[in-house]
Amino acid sequence: MNEFWEGLSNNKAFGAMFFSAIIAQGLKIVLGLIKERKFNFYWLLGTGGMPSTHSAAVVSLVVCMEKELGSSSPFFALSMLFALITMFDAQTWRRSIGFQAKILNKIMMDFQEGKKLREDRLGELVGHTPIEVFMGALVGVVVTLMVYR
Repeated sequence: MNEFWEGLSNNKAFGAMFFSAIIAQGLKIVLGLIKERKFNFYWLLGTGGMPSTHSAAVVSLVVCMEKELGSSSPFFALSMLFALITMFDAQTWRRSIGFQAKILNKIMMDFQEGKKLREDRLGELVGHTPIEVFMGALVGVVVTLMVYR
C-alpha cells in the first residue's frame, strides 16, 4: 500500500489535476465572498459557479497527457474525449437540471402559499454557463503548465 501512496505523491499529472481543482474551487469561494459579502459552506464542495472545477481538472489531465505522451498518444485522445464530454455535460444537462429545480421550487412555493407543506428545496446550482466552463479550463491549463515547468 505504501507503493501506491508513494507513486501518487510523485505523480505530476495527479498533482496538477488536484491543484487545478483546488484552485478553481478556491476561486469560487473568493468570488462568492466578494459577491455575497458573507461565507457560504456550500461553496466548499458544491457544484456550479465560476470557475468550473470539473473543467479545470479534466483540462489539466489533457495538458498532462500531451506533456507526458504527446498529442499523437491514444491516452491524449482519450483524455481529450473525456474532457469534452465532461465539459459538455457540465454546461448542458447539469445546467438544465438546475433550471428544472428552479421551476419545481417555484411550484412548491406557490403550492405552499395555499397549503402548509414543508419540503426541502432542490439544489438549483448544479450546472455551468459556457464562460464558467471556459474559465475552469483556463485554470486547468495555467496550473498544469506551472507544475510542468
